[in-house]
Amino acid sequence: MDEKEKTDFLRMVFDALPSFVFVVDQDVRIQEYNTVASDLLMAERKAIIKQRAGEILHCLHSREVPDGCGRAPFCKNCIIRNSVTEAFHGNRVVRRRTKIELMRDGNQIMIYALITASPFSFQDRSLVLLVIEDISEIDELQRIIPICSICKKVRDDKESWTQVEAYFKNNWDVDFSHSYCPDCLKNEMDKVR
Repeated sequence: MDEKEKTDFLRMVFDALPSFVFVVDQDVRIQEYNTVASDLLMAERKAIIKQRAGEILHCLHSREVPDGCGRAPFCKNCIIRNSVTEAFHGNRVVRRRTKIELMRDGNQIMIYALITASPFSFQDRSLVLLVIEDISEIDELQRIIPICSICKKVRDDKESWTQVEAYFKNNWDVDFSHSYCPDCLKNEMDKVR
């Protein structure tokens, strides 16, 4: 493969990733982004490159102070900014959960996300690959699953009731391991004695 073919190949891989992917500098300024991220950014490329992520994403907190993203009191606790900072200190951050508060068309929206930040170097420049996985749908499901207060079965979208374990196995391919919490262990041991 010649250099152009390699570049084209890597761009295709980058754009095929299903999550929002950004290359950012230490101030979380966007240096590059993939196609999925462009859908979230809702701006032309020239308005995005070199801008702080919070400002271009329309983070609520980036508007709290005139200096913008990274300067408001809330920003000290920003999972995205802190993950990028950690990555610049040589630590890879993997799937750290957060809630992102954005403004869209005058409305506040929330995106529940997993944040991954990986450091790398390119042409003698330290950069971070920032991946934002939108888990809003999963988070919403976790908050609205109806569960019986007696037997703890859950109701699925077909209106049938099933054990919690079966529900998660059938819908999310999640398995459970079983154990005793300290209170239940004590109760069970008291029954045996």
